[in-house]
Amino acid sequence: MNKPLTLRQVASVTDGSATRPFRPMPDIVNDAEPEYRGTLGRVGMSEVELPLTLSDSEGQLQGTVAHADAWVNLIDPDAKGIHMSRLYVGMDQHLAGQILTVEALRTTLELFVDKHGPLSSEACIALRFERMRRRTALVSSHQGWRSYPVQVKATYKADKLSIELAFSVHYSSTCPCSASLARQLIQERFDADFQGKESLHVDTVREWLGKAESICATPHSQRSEAKIVVRLRPNSDALPIDEMIDTIEDTLKTVVQAAVKREDEQAFALLNGRNLMFCEDAARRVQACLEEHDEIVDYRAECRHAESLHPHDAVAIAVKGIEGGLQA
Repeated sequence: MNKPLTLRQVASVTDGSATRPFRPMPDIVNDAEPEYRGTLGRVGMSEVELPLTLSDSEGQLQGTVAHADAWVNLIDPDAKGIHMSRLYVGMDQHLAGQILTVEALRTTLELFVDKHGPLSSEACIALRFERMRRRTALVSSHQGWRSYPVQVKATYKADKLSIELAFSVHYSSTCPCSASLARQLIQERFDADFQGKESLHVDTVREWLGKAESICATPHSQRSEAKIVVRLRPNSDALPIDEMIDTIEDTLKTVVQAAVKREDEQAFALLNGRNLMFCEDAARRVQACLEEHDEIVDYRAECRHAESLHPHDAVAIAVKGIEGGLQA
């Protein structure tokens, strides 16, 4: 029985039944001249599949699958190209399966630049993944899972590391205008039902309020989304992913729920009633919150309300407004 060929044998040049020793393969990047000359701002790869490990403030670990973009610049106009495999190997060695930290990102990016020598002076990695969080119901003892899309973008330039976090949260928004119009109709129904009455017993009013026909109008609400991008201060030593998600949810108040019993749904209705908001209100809430965060040097917050009244969305965007910063 013939033995399977080894990888070296497969790579060897075969001549009849004899194989010649493995010879060095051509290296187009180093040996060939480019057809056109010029520097390039970004060269690399995208959608690289990468396992990551996330850690929370209590040291609990969670695995996730990321899709990574990795690139360097090409500052040698005479170079044919970069060494793509060095980007992949660097991520595999220092990020794959490892706990995602600022130090791991810095090490990987420094390696990208170092391995490319005079070809490159800066590097970047963008990691996109889902962060799963365990959430407790508003009133009952039930718990459930929520998934948050996250992107971590790290850029290494002039020996400095800058990090940008992007994530989104879903919440409920009840229209203040619709709520006021609904209250007016309920008042008119009350006047019609008790026309001519000079006084009413409290039990009569309570009974009236409990009838479906009495509460003849309700405000419209919609599932809404806040898309947040923040830039951390230079050389920040932490990735506050969970902290930022929790902060925005606490600010908006009416975040969507996982496990829900009737008592939780009632509590959610109360939260919506206490937090009526247009998209402008939501964006300003988030803006005020981000302005108070010491680790954030720039931000962009987009609040999008998927209208139940209209077939289109209502959108408001807040930015810090610094020169050269994130734009609306």
